[in-house]
Amino acid sequence: MVGCRNEVATRGAVYVVFFIPVILSLVFGSFVMAEVLKEPGRELVMWQFDTSRHPVSSDVVKIIGLQKQYSTTSSLNIQVTISDRVFDCGDLYLTIREQSSGKVITQSGFFGQCFDRNNSILPVDDEFSEVIAKPGNYVLVVEMIDKHHKQKVSSSTQFSVK
Repeated sequence: MVGCRNEVATRGAVYVVFFIPVILSLVFGSFVMAEVLKEPGRELVMWQFDTSRHPVSSDVVKIIGLQKQYSTTSSLNIQVTISDRVFDCGDLYLTIREQSSGKVITQSGFFGQCFDRNNSILPVDDEFSEVIAKPGNYVLVVEMIDKHHKQKVSSSTQFSVK
């Protein structure tokens, strides 16, 4: 009988010490966040990239080497030039998606891409080369994000694999 009382007391102590403070902090934190967001001019911004300062334009991004049609055995070898000096250093992302479903087939990231004024071919000291074995229509999306992760520029184009 004494062992049973100790188990109940131990279980009660676990609830008081661990679970009740967690529940109370979640309730209190939610209440505080809701009150703060009610104030005028307050908003919850979860996305860090601000694209409003620099418009997305395909004139800034040029895709080199992409053909309109490929076979299932040939490789796509892509290079990119960026003509805006805001993006002279940053992260380059190349994504291939299925055109119909939007499903990502492949994505490559090239981080810390810095190029000088005379050599603006990206990726620097690397290459993007992919073989797509499934016939279909695809979209290549190129995104360059500046070194401060505040602005981005992108371009996309379509191609097919037969």
